[in-house]
This record gives sequence, structure tokens and C-alpha cells, in this order.
Amino acid sequence: MKRLTRFVLAGGVGFLADAAVLALLLAFTPLGPLFARILSICFALTVTWMLNRHLTFGPSNRGMMREGARYGGVGLSTSLINFLVYSALLYLAPTTPPLAALVVASLIAMALSFIGYSRLVFDR
Repeated sequence: MKRLTRFVLAGGVGFLADAAVLALLLAFTPLGPLFARILSICFALTVTWMLNRHLTFGPSNRGMMREGARYGGVGLSTSLINFLVYSALLYLAPTTPPLAALVVASLIAMALSFIGYSRLVFDR
């Protein structure tokens, strides 16, 4: 249970990083909500890898490069799901605020991420 709690905390920090970058990009660049979200996901993925590596699971025995590649693979897969849910919400309900769509999409992706990271990246 402690590991799940740490994962949720790391995910919360990743969510805040994602939301902050998304909000900044939307406020200070001409990027639209979809392209800005791609960039914010990449940033959040890097933040959560470091947190999960050091606080949640500990480093794997694969070495940092292989671990990073596996983390990236799982992260990109769940980020794709996150992005598709986010995009679908904005498309199907155009008045939905982008940050509200981010919350819903991130909760769905978080459950899938825990399974993938614990089984495919850190093997614990």
C-alpha cells in the first residue's frame, strides 16, 4: 500500500507539472490545446520517471537507459490513452475547459500507468 501511495503522490506532482506547463503554454504561446498538451505530457513523463525511480519503486536492475526506454514505452502508451480521452472530451463537449479534460484523462491513465510501470519497468 505504501508503494501505491507514493505512486499517487508522484503522479500528483506529475499532474501539477503537466497542468502548469499546459497552462503556461496556452497563456504565453500561440499553441493550441492539443499541441500544447503533447509538450506538457512529455515534461510530466520525465518528472514522474524520476520520482517513481527514486521514491516509488527504486531503480530497476536494467540500467538507466533500458529502464528509461521501458518507462518511456509504457508512459507513451498511457499518454496516448490520456491524450485520446482529453481530445475526445474537447471534441465531444467543446465547452469543456482544457484543464477539466486533463483531470479526467489523467485519472484514467494513472490506473493503467501503475500496472504497466510496476510490471514492465520496475518488476515489483
